[in-house]
Amino acid sequence: MKRGRKVLLWILGILVAIVIVVVVGLNVFLSNTKPIIRGELAVKVLNEDVQVVRDQDGVPHIKAQSDEDLYRAQGFVQAQDRLFQMDLARRQASGQLAEVVGKGALDTDKFFLTFSLRDAAEKSYAGYSDEAKQVLKWYTEGVNEFIDYAIEEGKLSYEFKLLGYEPREWSPIDSLAVGKFMAYDLGGNWSSLALRHWAINEFEQEKAEELFITYPEDAPSIIEANLNNPVAVSGRFDAAILPNEFNGSNNWVVSGEKTASGMPLLADDPHLGLSTPSIWYQMHLESPSQNVSGVIFAGIPGIILGHNEEVAWGVTNVGPDVQDLYIETPNPDDRTKFMYEGKWEQAAIRKTNIKVKGEEDVPFEVLVTRHGPIISDVLFKEENPSALFSMQWTALEPTLELQAILKMNKSSNWEEFESALEDFHAPAQNFVFAAKDGTIAYKANGRIPVRKTGDGQLPVPGDSNEFGWTGYVPYTELPKVVNPEEGFIATANNEVVDESYLYHITDFWAQSYRYERIAEVLASKSELTKEDMMTLQMDQKNLYAREFLASMVGSVEKQDSEGKYNDVLKVLKKWDHVDDKDQSAPLVFHKWMKQLPKTMFKEQMPEDVYAMLPGKGNISDQLLRKGYKSEASAWLEEYGGVDKWVYDSFTIAINEIEEDFGKNEAKWKWGDYHQLTFDHPISGASPILGYFLNPKPVPIGGSNITVQAAGYKEDGSVNHGASWRFVADLADLSTAYHIVGPGQSGHIKSEWYHSQVRDWANGNYHTTVINGDIKDGFELILKAD
Repeated sequence: MKRGRKVLLWILGILVAIVIVVVVGLNVFLSNTKPIIRGELAVKVLNEDVQVVRDQDGVPHIKAQSDEDLYRAQGFVQAQDRLFQMDLARRQASGQLAEVVGKGALDTDKFFLTFSLRDAAEKSYAGYSDEAKQVLKWYTEGVNEFIDYAIEEGKLSYEFKLLGYEPREWSPIDSLAVGKFMAYDLGGNWSSLALRHWAINEFEQEKAEELFITYPEDAPSIIEANLNNPVAVSGRFDAAILPNEFNGSNNWVVSGEKTASGMPLLADDPHLGLSTPSIWYQMHLESPSQNVSGVIFAGIPGIILGHNEEVAWGVTNVGPDVQDLYIETPNPDDRTKFMYEGKWEQAAIRKTNIKVKGEEDVPFEVLVTRHGPIISDVLFKEENPSALFSMQWTALEPTLELQAILKMNKSSNWEEFESALEDFHAPAQNFVFAAKDGTIAYKANGRIPVRKTGDGQLPVPGDSNEFGWTGYVPYTELPKVVNPEEGFIATANNEVVDESYLYHITDFWAQSYRYERIAEVLASKSELTKEDMMTLQMDQKNLYAREFLASMVGSVEKQDSEGKYNDVLKVLKKWDHVDDKDQSAPLVFHKWMKQLPKTMFKEQMPEDVYAMLPGKGNISDQLLRKGYKSEASAWLEEYGGVDKWVYDSFTIAINEIEEDFGKNEAKWKWGDYHQLTFDHPISGASPILGYFLNPKPVPIGGSNITVQAAGYKEDGSVNHGASWRFVADLADLSTAYHIVGPGQSGHIKSEWYHSQVRDWANGNYHTTVINGDIKDGFELILKAD
């Protein structure tokens, strides 16, 4: 017995020793791959030494003696902190993920090869000026210098080791492809058209038209074409690949007439996916010709959002209809030809072999019609389809966004800035601007199509020249405001034009609650300060509840004759309409609102079609308004009325809450369900990876409709919101105020890996300077070799 115990202890001791060795070895490996941020590093591509000082928040301040060395150093430094993220982004945009991830990414590669982002990047590069191409070349040299150094010195981050590959050389096309991916993430409406096409073929007109924001009654020929030429939708598209429908932002700018300093204030918080590392990389770039600070997507030179010594700017997504679907008629004897004006027209054929880790290459081809790529035949090759969708999209044409960014960075007034915007084509963005000369301005900037027929809400016939684009809204006629009487300009993906505007932008604007709250606060105050701007960015007032809650509570009271839910209703009636993490009412309200479209639509749609249904909240809002105004509604009439719909949704939501949090509503908390996460892209492969790579969830307030944007998944995890918060006071542009969650670095051993998670949740801003010494900084000299 004693002998057996000794053997067991001996075995356990060996196992413990092995674990210790593995942990120590892993720790040593990870520590050795951390970026060097102090001392000196030889960088062969530099002409002169470059100073890089990372401040207390990990923001690199790069000071070079020329733009040439500045952009080379920017590429080197970005790659130090974010090379794996950069590599993953270019691979996703280019349809090359399966090469390093395996066959699980094959369908994703097919999708992005079909959407032709890299092809569009290559076409765009040809149109860039020599100066912009030179910047891309310099930046690329810096990235590749780091790649060579990291491979030679064993400094590649752990993700490359985990997936078993080394990154190939960076190229200027890679940078532009990353930019095109962001255009995809922010500029999509094709799935809305596919869904509406499905709906008018599936439902009676009265039901179908309520799934539109505005039914196109003035275009019967288009509706008839959709009815006569049905294209398969269900089972053809993976909704998981679609951009988040809440991709948007808040921004506003306030005139000096309404501020305490007498100078403008500007605030911007772009809403995108929340992940580790952040989609944004914050930097400060200084050379004799520029001094600019802000954020950029890792993999791209310059600063896209931020400020210099004279001006500041920010963006939100306009969200115009820039993707049109065409119903194409393929030749039954030759699937590469399509009917156009009575003749079979040959499509271009783009062939490629998709590399798949551990497997044979997979041949794949993309058919490109005169309108754009065939997108509805990506994963399922039907024998003889009678109709297919092709897609026309502004971002698939040559565009010059980087050229615009480089000019913006050096702008000193509104005239120069607006001139730079002329090269910013896709995605269309709401730019707000402020200058030290007191000017505040706004422009909805980008290419917005002008159509021969229709308004872009439905697919159109591809076999006729009666449809298509005649061009774009003229640059001088894009929506624009300079120094308005109100003393402020704000956008939050809301409708930015009225009925008098001559051109169609979209009928599908974001719910207006964020904009209404921002405008309400700015209009009600004067003597505004930068602290007021930060407070407003963290505002949790729920105007959605202010509009609907009283009526919805009334619906429950009508249906609940026994008073079963009186205690919960008392909580809702006392609620101050603030989405506070410690209150129970927000939990009830948001679970309830999320349930409404499920109750109404989910059983009448295939699962993937329901997942694609755009603007579920907008559509539910329309039905609620109709119901409470006693207006006709086919969906409500079929269901049994607004009161029944609202009550049934309420009971389902309460049952789910009780299952998860118990039956005592006094103990329910919004933050027990609604919790902030910043997931790493490879953390989903294993719970162990998730434990080490992701920060611990943090209970937070706000929601997808409050100014403090915090969109969430079915499990309550907050994965969408202000990917960057930025406030600039034009009284002193030497300093600005930021939060980049979860932190600056992509390296797990860096002190800046998850350093801003709590700051993001609590609204603790960091200061970033562009003039003067940086206290407690980490200085690295990149030595010219």
